[in-house]
Amino acid sequence: MENIMDDDENRFVAMYKFLFGDKSEISPQQTMLSRKTDLKALDVNENIIVWMGHSTFYLQLGGRRILTDPVFSNYASPLFFINKAFPGSNVYTAADMPDIDVLVLSHDHWDHLDYPTIMSLKPKIREIVCPLGVGEYFEQWGFALKQLHEEDWFSEVKLADDFSVHVLPSQHFSGRFLQRNATEWASFAFVTRNHRVFFSGDGGYGAHFKDIGRRFGKFDLAIMENGQYNERWHRIHLMPKETVQAAEDIGAKTVISAHSGKFALARHAWNAPYRALVEESRGRSYEVITPQIGELAYIGANGHNFDHWWEKMK
Repeated sequence: MENIMDDDENRFVAMYKFLFGDKSEISPQQTMLSRKTDLKALDVNENIIVWMGHSTFYLQLGGRRILTDPVFSNYASPLFFINKAFPGSNVYTAADMPDIDVLVLSHDHWDHLDYPTIMSLKPKIREIVCPLGVGEYFEQWGFALKQLHEEDWFSEVKLADDFSVHVLPSQHFSGRFLQRNATEWASFAFVTRNHRVFFSGDGGYGAHFKDIGRRFGKFDLAIMENGQYNERWHRIHLMPKETVQAAEDIGAKTVISAHSGKFALARHAWNAPYRALVEESRGRSYEVITPQIGELAYIGANGHNFDHWWEKMK
C-alpha cells in the first residue's frame, strides 16, 4: 500500500482497515465506462492525450509518442489478491500500442512500474526517461544502456532539437519491498517548439510547484495527481484542494486528473477525486477536462466538451 502515516496512526492498524474494512464505495459497482481509441490509426503529428487509467497516459506531442507509467496488469501489487484493477479499466494491452518514442517512469512503486507491462512493451520502446536509480530495473530487465536516460532533478533530456523531457522535483517516496527511498521520484515537463505538458507523477504539495511555474511559464496541459489521498499522508499525495493550487502554481491552461479510476489504494470513494476536482476548480484559471478511459483529447485545444462520466456510474 502506497502511503506514509503520521505518528498518530499505527501502520498495521491502517493496513488492517485497508484490507478488511468496508469497501462498498472505494471501488465502482459496475464496469468502468470507456471509449477505446485506435492508437495505431492516429496521425502522429496530432497533439493528443489518451488516459488509460490511473497514471498511464499515451501522448503524441511534436510528432513523438510518449507513454507514462504504464500498468496493464490486473493488480498493482506483487501479490495477486491486493490492489485489483477496477472491472473495465484495463481496456488496453501492449498489443494496442504503437512504437513508443519515449517511455517515462515517475518512480518505482507497483502502481507505476509494472514488470509484466514493461516486458510486454519492450520491443516497442525506443528511449526511457526516469529519475535516479529507476534505470537499474531496466538494466536488470535487459534494456540497452543507450536507451536509458536516468537523471536527477532539474535535468534536461534533449532528445531532439525541438523536443526535451525535463526531470523535475516531486515530494514523494520510493520502494518496492522493505527498502525505502533507494531510488528517486520525479515529475516531468515535455517541451516542444509549440507546446508544454506537465506530468506531476506522485507527490504532496510544496514550493516546487511555484518554482516549476517560474521556470517554464505556462503549460498547455497539466496531468495532475488526484486520487489515493488522505489527510494523514498529504505530505506525499495531493489532496484535491492542493491539486488545484498546484495546477495554478505551475500555470496550467488545462488540467486532466491522474492517479485514480483504476486502483483503490486509499479509503475515499472511487469517484470522490473527480467530484472534488470539478468542484474545487470552479472559478480557477484553467479548464478541467474529463475524458473517459480511452477517450481522445487534443492538447492545446480550447472548449473541450467531456461529460461527467462518473455520474453515470455507481
